[in-house]
Amino acid sequence: MKDSIRKAHLASVTDRFVRGQMDRRSFLRAASILGLGAGALGMGLGRRPFYGISQASAQEQELKPSAEITKWLSDVGKPFAGTTLRLATESTPPSNAIATQLKQYFEEATGIKVEIEVLPLEQVLQKLTLDVASSLGTYDLYYIDQSWAASFSQDVFDPREQLKNTELAMPNYNIDDFLKPLVDGIAMYKDSMVGVPYDIPIFITQYRKDVWDELKLPPPATLEDLLQASAAITDAKGPNMYGTSGQMKSGHYSLECDWTAWLWGHGGSIFGADGKFTGNDEAGLAAMAYWDKLKATMPPGVDGWTWDGEGQSVGQGVAASMLSWGEFFPFFDDPNASKVSGLMEAMVPPKPAATLRTVEQTGFGEIPGVGHQGGSSLAVSKYSKNPDAAWIFMQWATSADTQALITVLGGGTGPTRTSVYDDPRVLANARVGAGTTRHLPVVRDTIANYMGSEPDLPAWAELSSDMIPVALGKYFAGQSGSAKESLDALKTQVDDLVAKG
Repeated sequence: MKDSIRKAHLASVTDRFVRGQMDRRSFLRAASILGLGAGALGMGLGRRPFYGISQASAQEQELKPSAEITKWLSDVGKPFAGTTLRLATESTPPSNAIATQLKQYFEEATGIKVEIEVLPLEQVLQKLTLDVASSLGTYDLYYIDQSWAASFSQDVFDPREQLKNTELAMPNYNIDDFLKPLVDGIAMYKDSMVGVPYDIPIFITQYRKDVWDELKLPPPATLEDLLQASAAITDAKGPNMYGTSGQMKSGHYSLECDWTAWLWGHGGSIFGADGKFTGNDEAGLAAMAYWDKLKATMPPGVDGWTWDGEGQSVGQGVAASMLSWGEFFPFFDDPNASKVSGLMEAMVPPKPAATLRTVEQTGFGEIPGVGHQGGSSLAVSKYSKNPDAAWIFMQWATSADTQALITVLGGGTGPTRTSVYDDPRVLANARVGAGTTRHLPVVRDTIANYMGSEPDLPAWAELSSDMIPVALGKYFAGQSGSAKESLDALKTQVDDLVAKG
């Protein structure tokens, strides 16, 4: 199929889905056929967790762009004064901080107006596909979920090429400062760099240190530690408090995310090197046996929770731990939002129970690691009528200086640049309270050493957001027999779908 025809079809089905004219399963099937790896969407089934602006942080520090950056913006932006740039983005810490508190500085310095639409992710995809299919350039910058990189790699500028225009290059932008695992796992498609890493949600261990200390439990450094401690806490404090939590809603992408962590952590993988499903092999069954035991230490409502319910269970003191998105941690430390302010501790994900499989042993670029990640990139559209002005904004928005401000103002989100983790403004917020950054050393360590990335193939949209979490949900509901029977049946479904291309 010619690329222009494929893009037109993709735009059509995405638009129909957002308008309610197509059900989710039909959309995922059509998106798979058209080559969109939409696995990380969740597809309208829930927003990402707990984004907020830390007003306390803004009051304690003078948080605005550096004088050097402001002067560069003023100088380089003069020819583009009066230009309007547009970006459609998911509600993420970077986008929220820029839209609500930082873009005014960019606009004042350059005279360039920036319109940022903060939308549910499926609507971002709708805007992006329609813009690409029409080539109208309605949007100057694209927010690109990692699972969209392949589909839109030809529609954006490679930032390495843009940097060759020295007249517009920001001093000390340093593209090599972006964490290499994120560049490789989020921003690269074949030999193309599809934007720069913009946002990085990732699984870390978060646990109630006061409860662990009270019961004299060792920190959950291994999967077995986590299981034993969770059982001990549930025995000692249930039903008022349970040992751990999860995001195990049947049919939801969040359930698939949890599964990958336990699967990878037991030496398993979703696919083998031959492209066949391996989630039902010996390692996969060991992961399910572990998960069954761990689920018994979770609150009864976990079967109905996505990430929001999971986070609330810990924040309200119902569960004492979770292996989940690091973005929750600043929420837990906020005394106005949770009941556990100052009580939580962050750790890297538990050590795997078996040796992780290598990329050579898996299929479709799958990278096993207990620290499941789901990041995004920011890029300049090739259809933009103002690509130079958009490039100036993109450099500013993803610079080390702006990232440091985002990290503090955006509620302690994990930066995508190495240098930002050591920025004095970020380190100053490493204290208990709203927008804390005291968990960020753990986030950095997890990205560098424990990060896991899902496979990249067209069928992943349907597999991760429908087929796999539906099968897992039926198993936990007792509707599909043993773990082996359930996973064997899932293998047949998965291999059949992948074979159809």
